[in-house]
Amino acid sequence: MTTELTRRTSPAPASGTGPAVTVVIPTIGRPSLAATLAAVGPGPEVIVVDDRPGDNPEPLAVPPRVRVLRSGGRGPAAARNAGWRAATTPWAVFLDDDVVPGPGWARALAEDLARLPGDAGGSQGRLEVPLPAARRPTDAERTTAGLARADWITADMAYRRAALEATGGFDERFPGAYREDADLALRVERAGFTLVKGERLTRHPVRDDGFWSSVRLQRGNASDALMRRVHGRGWRAAVGGHPGRLRRHALTTGMGLLALALAAAVRGSRTRRRGGAGLAAAAGAAGLAWLGLTAEFAWARIAPGPRTPEEIARMALTSVAIPPAACAHRIKGEIAVRTGRRP
Repeated sequence: MTTELTRRTSPAPASGTGPAVTVVIPTIGRPSLAATLAAVGPGPEVIVVDDRPGDNPEPLAVPPRVRVLRSGGRGPAAARNAGWRAATTPWAVFLDDDVVPGPGWARALAEDLARLPGDAGGSQGRLEVPLPAARRPTDAERTTAGLARADWITADMAYRRAALEATGGFDERFPGAYREDADLALRVERAGFTLVKGERLTRHPVRDDGFWSSVRLQRGNASDALMRRVHGRGWRAAVGGHPGRLRRHALTTGMGLLALALAAAVRGSRTRRRGGAGLAAAAGAAGLAWLGLTAEFAWARIAPGPRTPEEIARMALTSVAIPPAACAHRIKGEIAVRTGRRP
């Protein structure tokens, strides 16, 4: 259920020209929200959807003009749906709560929308990810930088209300901020609308999400299972993606599990002379295969980076954890799409 907390403004155009828009920002209460709201400015109507779980979280610190809804911790897809459905403008512009729209963003947005053809269902802003100039970017920084090349992501994505109504909006089966935007884009195009890239600029700063952030990102593999079920095997090419490493992760995980199982069999064998030597050799071979695959993965992440001791340690440890985490989340996602449960 969505709860409305404040209503301060009526729908207004983003500037003196162009159609009326509502800016929808789902949030989990990150401090970066303040910079996002300040950069949007006082022009368009703004709806912030508080997606923190619980009945009585601390009130968000937002300007009086901002309208706040609560979506109950159901994820960004549900939060965005709550936002655009509460709006009455012909366009909804989705921003993430950790981006900073560039100077003059509201006017540039209005100009982007004003020049669109009638069959355009969406307009994406240009995304800029600032990276350090004095050193190579880390693995986490390179991952964020990839957003600048992504198509139709909701870091800054405007959708015509008619397109959202025709498709039903975001699919709330996607549990996190991953693939739910690509899924909507494919369905909007399938409904007969085109998607266009605009000229407005939004900056996506790189944030430090902690040592194990790359392991937590593997939750997205569950969403990949849903994308395949909804859009077929060609979904990745349809959204401009590249082949992932899941098959290699599966091989790495399989070799690791096989080495552990064979080693346990060797330790528990009562007939070491007859079968123990063979089992030990097989366990050693599987272990070496796991080690080689893990080392290749770690080096692929270390080589383009700054190669500091901290980064090397992070890549070494997380490269051990990522393959089984990726496989576990993909299995969880496959089970979810077959049982109809949320992953």
